Amino acid sequence: MGRKNLVLSFDVGATGIKAGMVDLVKGELITDKYKLATPHPATPKAIGNKIREIIKVFKWDSGKVACGFPSVVRDGVCYSAANIDSSWVHINAEEVLEEITGYPFSVINDADAAGIAEMTYGNGLDETGTVLLLTLGTGIGSALFIDGKLVPNTELGHIEFRGDIAENSVSNRARKDRMLDYAEWAEELNEYLLYVKKILSPKLIILGGGVSKRWNLYSHMFSPDLPVINAKLYNDAGIIGAAVYAHPELLPDDLKIKVISALTDS
Repeated sequence: MGRKNLVLSFDVGATGIKAGMVDLVKGELITDKYKLATPHPATPKAIGNKIREIIKVFKWDSGKVACGFPSVVRDGVCYSAANIDSSWVHINAEEVLEEITGYPFSVINDADAAGIAEMTYGNGLDETGTVLLLTLGTGIGSALFIDGKLVPNTELGHIEFRGDIAENSVSNRARKDRMLDYAEWAEELNEYLLYVKKILSPKLIILGGGVSKRWNLYSHMFSPDLPVINAKLYNDAGIIGAAVYAHPELLPDDLKIKVISALTDS
């Protein structure tokens, strides 16, 4: 299946591997998401086999496949493995996935992908200054933009907070593990966001990830001086943004110029 402006895109996470067809003109999924559980251990071969299985479901036959990946990624090479198997470190994910599936791949950090989507189609559109997107799921991913330009591979979920890395206390996984209701969790999340604000002084903080559809349950807990809003694209942002990163040439002309400029040298 291959048509103009359509991209098959993946979002690989600690618990699930999701994929869908993205229309880059509309900035949205045009299919239901297809999801398989992330294998354990999440080795290159195991994840590659799952991705190959999903590609067959979509009958993709045209062009580079997009993939958001839970790792620091530079030039296709993974440099961290917080929520996947450590055997990914120093592996070229693009080459491995192409070898296993037979399709060329574009791989980007998953939170950076989500940020690109929000800056292209969502609540970061046309925002200047420092904008930070945080994805709240199994961990905490971060995507930082300065005047629309991506600063890739930030790891603000791994900064020290309360004597541990932040995602161990205020990610959505931590909320579930600690059996906190949304208000209790958001009270601590507010403290973390104030800490991040002290470091970066962002003009805007966008919260995405799996909890973004529950915004009404916790948004009232944030301090009035926190410039925080919900993600417009919810948990689809990672899939959509990976597609933008892989195929900016398929964007409408007005978005194409902006996105290529934002990603140059990123």
